[in-house]
This record gives sequence, structure tokens and C-alpha cells, in this order.
Amino acid sequence: MESNYKNESVIENGWFREINTSWDGFSINLKVEEILVQQKSEFQDILIFKSKSFGNVLVLNGIIQCTERDEFTYQEMITHLPMNLHPEPRRVLVVGGGDGGVIREVLKYKSVTEVVLCEIDQMVIDVCKEHLPSMADCLTDPRVTIHTADGAEYVRNNPNQFDVIITDAPDPDGVAADLFKKKYYQELHTCLTEKGLICCQGETVFLDLPVIKEITASCKEIFPSVGYALGNTPTYISGVMGYLLGSKQQNLDFSKPVRRLSDEDLDTMKLRYYTSDVHTTAFNLPNYVRTALKDVVDSCR
Repeated sequence: MESNYKNESVIENGWFREINTSWDGFSINLKVEEILVQQKSEFQDILIFKSKSFGNVLVLNGIIQCTERDEFTYQEMITHLPMNLHPEPRRVLVVGGGDGGVIREVLKYKSVTEVVLCEIDQMVIDVCKEHLPSMADCLTDPRVTIHTADGAEYVRNNPNQFDVIITDAPDPDGVAADLFKKKYYQELHTCLTEKGLICCQGETVFLDLPVIKEITASCKEIFPSVGYALGNTPTYISGVMGYLLGSKQQNLDFSKPVRRLSDEDLDTMKLRYYTSDVHTTAFNLPNYVRTALKDVVDSCR
């Protein structure tokens, strides 16, 4: 898959403006109160700033990754969709996600005995611990093991290890490009246990539908069952985020979680976005998306 992503994001006149040339004529703007981190790591440009209305904001290579105000919308969906499709997830791998948000959500399941975080950039982990503690504080939990390494390589070298693998990747460019390729999905399949599932950041349908069709088609060549779900995160471009899921199980109905969370469960787990009803609804796709993906995504049929 060839990347067309070119970042031209800027801070200008007190505003951060996210500009990506693949989304012609469209940008996101946030008022900047204070720049907290502006560094270049071995792998990428890292920016954290305090915004006027969305709290602290993490930006990698000019693209907003999370804000304190709305991060829960993304973290909960990418985590609880696959976790509630596995009967008893014990070992979970998170590829990317150095901010810790996905790890925080995975740890809410009592069945989980170990969560492995594989993040290529140690600097992301370090700055998030300092400036996004509501997400990154969980990384000190004794069930968490951290590997600062290339995620694709780690998956390749650890077959039959994990019940759920969550790929919390930025857009398919730079260090994350390999995490959207058919070879990676094949390696994910090998890395899973018998009833294992994956969930990957699946881009935004309103702007990236051709890319989404390509990555779902690649996933379908590997996994017997493939699903695609939608959620809403205001500060992601267009406000709509997709989630690509694959399962080793045949004919899995992704819209039916194996456990339904009660109101007491939601309170105990401190969930603000995900519910069992939201889970089911997320796979009920708009017609233009369903039509585009009907040949490659089981949940569209």
C-alpha cells in the first residue's frame, strides 16, 4: 500500500492546525495555551501542548493522537470491542499505544494475567507518563510488560502467545506503515491463540474508504472472520474512527459480545463510551460503507 500522507501541520497565531494533504481542504484547529513538549525522537516528531478546551494533546508527526478530553472514546472502543468478543482473554498484546490508554482499559478485565506493550518509541512512553498521567500511570501495573521494540518484529517472533492483539497505530505512514500490510496481518494470525482476535485502528471512512477497503481485503485473505466497526472521536479528522477486527473463529458475529456489561459493570469499570448496545450498533454501518466493504467484511453481509 503506497502512502499519500504528507503532513503540513503548524502552530500559528496561538493555534495548532492539523493539515494533511491527503485530506484536501480540511483541517482541525485547537487553541494552544502552552507548549509542553516539542522534540524529535529517533522515529518521529513529538509534540504535547496544553489546549484551551481539550486538555493536554499528544501529536505525532503533526497528527493528533489523543486529547485528555476525548481520548476515552477511542481507547474504549478499540479495547472493549475485541475484549468482549473473546470468552476469557488472559494474555493481551498492545502494539503501539505508548500513551497507555489501551493498557488502562485492558487492565479492567479480571481474567487478564498479562498485558504486553510493544512501543517502538521510548520517548513517547516517557513524555506521556509526565504529561498524560490519566492514561500512562497504568504502565506501572505489575501485569504490564513493556518492550521498546518494533511491533511487527515482536509479533513475528512470538507465535501462539496472545488471546487478543490490539494495534493502536497512527496513520499508515513512517514507522507505522508496516502495521497496515497483509504480511503484518499474517503475522498477527500466527501470534494468536486458538480463539484469538485482533483489533486495529481502521482509519476514517468519510475520507479514507479506498485505503480501508484495501486493508480489510488484506485482512480477509488471512482471517476466517473479519468485522468493521465505527465510533466517534471529535478531534480525529472528520470525527469518525473505524476499527478493523479479525478472528480465527469461523462465522463470528462481531455484533454480539460474549458478555453483556450491566450498569454496575459500566460504573465499576468507569466506562464513559462503550456499552454492550454501542458494541452492537457499531457494526451497523452506513450504506455507503456497507456497500464498499460488502465483499471483504463479514459484518456487511
